[in-house]
Amino acid sequence: MLDRTNPPPTATFAGILRPDQLAEYVQVRRWPAAPRVSHWVENHWSLRWDLPEGASFSSEVLPHPTCSLTVERGDHPRPALAGEEVVVTGVVTRRFDVEIRGSGRVAGLRFRPGGLAALSGHSARSWTDRTVAAADVTSPEIVEALALLDLDGDAGAIEAGMVAVEAAFPELPEHPELPEGRAADSRYARVLRVVSDMLDDRSILAVTDLEERHGISARTLQRDFLHYVGVGPKWVLGRYRMHDVVVELDGGYDGSLTDLALRHGWYDQAHFTRDFTALVGVPPSRYRAQN
Repeated sequence: MLDRTNPPPTATFAGILRPDQLAEYVQVRRWPAAPRVSHWVENHWSLRWDLPEGASFSSEVLPHPTCSLTVERGDHPRPALAGEEVVVTGVVTRRFDVEIRGSGRVAGLRFRPGGLAALSGHSARSWTDRTVAAADVTSPEIVEALALLDLDGDAGAIEAGMVAVEAAFPELPEHPELPEGRAADSRYARVLRVVSDMLDDRSILAVTDLEERHGISARTLQRDFLHYVGVGPKWVLGRYRMHDVVVELDGGYDGSLTDLALRHGWYDQAHFTRDFTALVGVPPSRYRAQN
């Protein structure tokens, strides 16, 4: 049985390209979610930057199979906000690029893969590759609590405000059935178990490995992942293995790229190079040289 108040990790902090460079421009903080919301939420995070006039930095992040609920304020808001401050950003299937300029503040919650769909009862496919008003997805109480966050305050003020956001979440039902006759929560628990297994065991390189280990058909996995996560299990597994590759390259890996590709599930370097270039934007050899 999955511990519903303390589920295992289902995401990592990997995926930021050239994280040391980002740290020169942006203050990044992360802290864990409280047990009362950790069934749905992986962690909280905040960003803060104050760049001189004319300066800019392009933040590049590889996609995660997670949704974010954020409040964002700044001199140069990203166009996807469309005038909204409190938004939901669904799973992004391509590299997530943001131009950092002027002053900006962001604070938010990163949901577990499938967590926002389980909380809201909506399909995550509605938000894949989209940023939408949070009021269209979650409760007015959660939106209002986020809107009241003091983003210009110190770390303690933001964390205190996030406690109020957590308090606006519903109590976790004792019964595995979600309220109002929605689908059984057991499907979401199964998604969490599979995702946790992907992260915990790097020998899992294909969906067939998951079928055998969990006794679930590829069709059932595809259906559950599309509803709860917004993308299929093959995509999620591929992104996590690509994160592993980038972490090694950022950490100074100087071995054979062919060996690196084989170790993380690619059958040949040509296929690996195509996938890496399509997602990261440059071939792995050039990315390593730039680092």
